[in-house]
Amino acid sequence: MRILSSSQVRQLLSMSECIELMRTTMLATSSGEVNLPLRAVMPVQGSDRFLAQMPGASHELGYYGSKLLSLHANNPAAGLPAIQGLVVLFDAETGKPAAILEGAEITGIRTAAVSGLATQLLAAGNASTCGVYGTGVQAASHIEAMRTVRPVEKVIVWGRNPEKAEAFVRQQKAKLDIEIMATSDPAEAAQCEVLCTVTSAEEPILLGEWINPGTHINLVGAHSLTAREADSDLVAKSVVYVDSMESLRKEGGDIMIPLEEGVIDESNIKGELGQLLAGDIEGRVEGDSDGQITIYKSHGIFMQDLYVADYLLTKAKEADLGTVIEDFQE
Repeated sequence: MRILSSSQVRQLLSMSECIELMRTTMLATSSGEVNLPLRAVMPVQGSDRFLAQMPGASHELGYYGSKLLSLHANNPAAGLPAIQGLVVLFDAETGKPAAILEGAEITGIRTAAVSGLATQLLAAGNASTCGVYGTGVQAASHIEAMRTVRPVEKVIVWGRNPEKAEAFVRQQKAKLDIEIMATSDPAEAAQCEVLCTVTSAEEPILLGEWINPGTHINLVGAHSLTAREADSDLVAKSVVYVDSMESLRKEGGDIMIPLEEGVIDESNIKGELGQLLAGDIEGRVEGDSDGQITIYKSHGIFMQDLYVADYLLTKAKEADLGTVIEDFQE
């Protein structure tokens, strides 16, 4: 069995590689060639702490497995990641444990990579401005992903804590060669051509009245039927794509709340990214007269982790990276 740390995950997996890998992943997810149960989430000692289990298998891979994650919402205030965990792989033929990989780093990269893929497929080709809502790990990863797929020259960051937003911008300026600024006005960030919401908000922080025609939006932060980052007006103005329709029905408050309100109907929801990649559904209509607004609603599914973990294990063996335990079952 091989064990990979977060630094080894980073060493082996670039954002551009992960975006391309997510093409294969999302196609497999929508093809029906996977076994992907919904995640199970258990509260732990209060309302701000959760344990999540995400199992799954794909017929084309040599492994199946599960991700275990802890979510402690107050961790960032203490300088710790809100999400921590691991991915476990088992050999598909024998069931033997094959690998344990640090899960938070995989989550940080693959979540942004799927948003990057959605942006590559749906955003205007010349989009050069990006609005980011949030100041955590996913905010940084999403900036990297957006810059990988579009010629982003300017980033505007909004956070509910202005001091954190300013600190995040200072940190990013030290690493990036583009214009990046913080704003206290969420409507200002909404003027960008691509938007990424990566917050823990339960009520809308992004309003439809702010959004310009032609904008592409990645809604990433909310993961329950009662939480959402976008208001119903925005969803009603948009064409919606998702990673998993099943996850949408069980976890997608951003879309399901306006659907239940009757503000939208099923026609607003185009389908899955995998269906778009396969040519089964239509994407953005370039040159349309009304400036179509597109939304990618991310839920975060284990198939993304499984394909990344399979890829990482292959590369780790080739590079002889990680800690190998020969007698794990002895």
